[in-house]
Amino acid sequence: MNLTAIISFIFVFGVLVTVHEFGHFFIAKRSGVLVREFAIGMGPKLLSWNRNHTAYTIRILPVGGYVRMAGMDETADLDAGQRLMLEFNAQQHVTTLDTRVEEAHDGVPFQVDSFDLSDALTLTGYLNNAEELTTIVVDHDATIIEQNGIEVQIAPRDTWFQSAPLFKRAMINIAGPLMNFILAFIVFSGLGFAAPSVTLNEAVVGGVQNNMPAKQAGLQADDKIRSIDGQDTKSWQDVTERISAANGKQLTFVISRQGQQKRVDVTPKTVKIDGVNSTLIGIIAKMHTNITARIQYGFVTTGMTIQQVWHALTHLFTGGFSLDKLGGPVSIARETSSVARIGFLSILAFMAMLSINLGIMNLIPIPALDGGKLILNIIEGILRRPLPSIIENTVTIVGAVFLIVLMIAVTINDLLR
Repeated sequence: MNLTAIISFIFVFGVLVTVHEFGHFFIAKRSGVLVREFAIGMGPKLLSWNRNHTAYTIRILPVGGYVRMAGMDETADLDAGQRLMLEFNAQQHVTTLDTRVEEAHDGVPFQVDSFDLSDALTLTGYLNNAEELTTIVVDHDATIIEQNGIEVQIAPRDTWFQSAPLFKRAMINIAGPLMNFILAFIVFSGLGFAAPSVTLNEAVVGGVQNNMPAKQAGLQADDKIRSIDGQDTKSWQDVTERISAANGKQLTFVISRQGQQKRVDVTPKTVKIDGVNSTLIGIIAKMHTNITARIQYGFVTTGMTIQQVWHALTHLFTGGFSLDKLGGPVSIARETSSVARIGFLSILAFMAMLSINLGIMNLIPIPALDGGKLILNIIEGILRRPLPSIIENTVTIVGAVFLIVLMIAVTINDLLR
């Protein structure tokens, strides 16, 4: 891969994951769930700032990102025996817990004995090097400065993801894939405005080529193709599929022209294009140039791509499962390298298609994916109570292990190919 391909891959992958995570972030914030950190990139931080109780970080590896929601963290904020520097407000409630004892210049020294930053909001330990245990109150909106310098808010139980109503948790789970679909629509609409004209996938003839079967059979521009050989044609994709499948056999078109229906017999012609045999009759789709059509193009192309991805997904096991039907980061990098040679608009189109792929794949009902979380939400709604945490955690871990093993297998298969 050359430098352009590498930059293109980082751009595409970074945008897709960041937009996906932004969907979770936005709805979580609107639902009253504390988002402790919204990160762009992975690895050590380059830059961080705080706004509205959230730490925003830019990290050194420009691939991906994540949302750190209250109640979803796997590790405790503090440890028994840990030393801190504390800052207090006028009510003598702790407002800042700085873990960087060696670097902190302000605050009162404190050694942790025990703590409860979820319910009681208290710290118990040795304040200012005293020998007696002291229990002090921690402010609801207090922040912790971690060893890496990132300042995050503590997570009282009322701000947890699990404390939000069920329908809000379901909306948070579905927001990531939904943002991927919105991104695809925006990109496809932008491409529609960038193109000289757009097609709306209508089963309408836009033009007829000379010396081709369609012209000889009498087809004309603006003819609406109702059916081919008795099969309804609701889109231009239907038309092209019927013609391609004809294998040179005569086809009977039923068309609408100026309010009247006509039957037209057409025999497709096999033409070699770039060394590949194609079955054609010599018609092109109707094209549009107005603003409304360009916006419609975004909707139409997004819908078509969703249908194509869904069709591929549902036929994944047809004829036997094979890893060759799947592609991981290596495959994406290879394809990104190919489209990067064509131009920036091709990269955008590829990104929009991948965005839909990511959205649909995340809706698969596998634990650890958003679709699996939605299934757990539905079960909770039916039972009218949350699943026991041990069951939910076990199911999620099993799903995560399955995905990791599958990703490793797909990556190895991509490398071997």
